[in-house]
Amino acid sequence: MASGDFCSPGEGMEILQQVCSKQLPPCNLSKEDLLQNPYFSKLLLNLSQHVDESGLSLTLAKEQAQAWKEVRLHKTTWLRSEILHRVIQELLVDYYVKIQDTNVTSEDKKFHETLEQRLLVTELMRLLGPSQEREIPPLLGLEKADLLELMPLSEDFVWMRARLQQEVEEQLKKKCFTLLCYYDPNSDADSETVKAAKVWKLAEVLVGEQQQCQDAKSQQKEQMLLLEKKSAAYSQVLLRCLTLLQRLLQEHRLKTQSELDRINAQYLEVKCGAMILKLRDRLEGAIHLQEQDMENSRQVLNSYEVLGEEFDRLVKEYTVLKQATENKRWALQEFSKVYR
Repeated sequence: MASGDFCSPGEGMEILQQVCSKQLPPCNLSKEDLLQNPYFSKLLLNLSQHVDESGLSLTLAKEQAQAWKEVRLHKTTWLRSEILHRVIQELLVDYYVKIQDTNVTSEDKKFHETLEQRLLVTELMRLLGPSQEREIPPLLGLEKADLLELMPLSEDFVWMRARLQQEVEEQLKKKCFTLLCYYDPNSDADSETVKAAKVWKLAEVLVGEQQQCQDAKSQQKEQMLLLEKKSAAYSQVLLRCLTLLQRLLQEHRLKTQSELDRINAQYLEVKCGAMILKLRDRLEGAIHLQEQDMENSRQVLNSYEVLGEEFDRLVKEYTVLKQATENKRWALQEFSKVYR
């Protein structure tokens, strides 16, 4: 895709997503976001042509690579000096431990004393520094000339330096064999020749394993970015699912409530019908009793028509009974209408 073209849903979109995941800080942009913002997509695509996978500009990335090269060179030089210095210190420490338990030869004593004297004088001269750059009085008023007088004799130094090379090589060989046995415990039973061959290849093996670790870390980083994107996408899908589930629950609850209301209405209807039938039976019984009372009263009236005032009282009682009977009859009719 050319730098001036907009992102398309095809190959350009895949390239742009790779740019967002590798060369630019992760922003969890989806295809829809990129399609909806074509000018922003164009900006990202143009920007990717001026930065590397780490996000640095190409110029800064080149300068950084050169700087790291110089740092590695200085680091290698410093490590060589530091290793040599530590090996010499270990030789002196081992010597003083050894003389406490066993007797040493005069040559060993002369070698280690000359080595220690040379080492101490050299370190003191380094602490004093260049005399022309010193702005404060020297330590204890010493000058380099004073320290040079403490140097061992030149012939002793030449003899010590020749042996020192062998001692350092032997010490480094022991350390290499120790490292080899730590990496591969089975090598402990090998001969020195086999161990030396393995040590010669050990650096290459360790570099290869280191590269594998770096590749694994890069893959892990990519997987983490992919996991973050999927987590964001899954979160959105989960929110949509929860919203849909909530709506379904509400609809189901409404349907269930309607069914419950219908069942309750049927129950109340049946219960109301039963109560109406029960009340009607009671009213019919009451009416039957009232009719019996009316019939008795009528017979009494017929028997006591000649009683005068007593007759009037009986008439009134009959009228009341008749009115009560009519009222109950009317209530029975109304209940019968409701039940039908």
